[in-house]
Amino acid sequence: MTKVSHYVLVHGIGGGSWCWYKVRCQLENSGYKVTCIDLKGAGIDQSDAKNIHTFDEYNKPLIDFMSSLPDDEKVLYISLSMPLWIVSRYVNECVRMVQVILVGHSAGGLSLTDATHKFGKKMSLAIYLGATMLKTGVCNEQDIKDGVPNLSEFGDAYDYGYGYGPDKPPTSALLKKKFHRDLIYQLSPPEDATLGGMLLRQGPHKALVSAGFNEGPDIDEVPRVYIKMTQDLVLKLEQQEAMVDRWPPAEVYVLESDHSPYFSAPSQLVDLLVKAASSVAV
Repeated sequence: MTKVSHYVLVHGIGGGSWCWYKVRCQLENSGYKVTCIDLKGAGIDQSDAKNIHTFDEYNKPLIDFMSSLPDDEKVLYISLSMPLWIVSRYVNECVRMVQVILVGHSAGGLSLTDATHKFGKKMSLAIYLGATMLKTGVCNEQDIKDGVPNLSEFGDAYDYGYGYGPDKPPTSALLKKKFHRDLIYQLSPPEDATLGGMLLRQGPHKALVSAGFNEGPDIDEVPRVYIKMTQDLVLKLEQQEAMVDRWPPAEVYVLESDHSPYFSAPSQLVDLLVKAASSVAV
């Protein structure tokens, strides 16, 4: 039996499926199947992030996608009723199974963990790309310290949206544009930094920092790989390492990248994604 990797790529807060255009192109050109998800209020989804108040609502596009996948997808099979020339053509392949590999960037790690709790049997691997990796979500002060970016050193760093009204706490946020180049894209090509500045949208901050998960039966059965991003100025390296120590994955890789490796190091990132897939292929 051989396996074909199907990469499901999940963006972080404010991003969208557009973030992955370089990675998707390289993976598809190498023969892999790729799906890029737009979470609610992100990418081409027209929902207003300030009105998305729960994590379940925000993550629904990924959950719906995972629900639509068969438990054991077969993309090619050989039947005894097939003509002999077809059987002989594919005799060495027999059955090719799709291995579903979820990749989450930054806050997209919460989406991965949620999906793993609910659909672990459908997943072959979860890859956390400089991502929030907390087994039960953001449940206490330690979770916030380890898994939520802290940019307080930059003062008033965010633009906020107020879904409950201007006199209530904010429900959505986006890093102010003046910080994009220095904090998100400091190692990325200028044209990609410009693209990001044009397409980034406010994300549902309240929903993300209140994301908590009921532990599913398969959460520890799905192999995990963590890719540390050494030059990430948003989810800092010490935070990434703290989460790795608390919930150790099967493998840890290191990538010399800013917060946006799909722009600053796409080829190196693709190499690591393929390497990670090969570690679980049978």
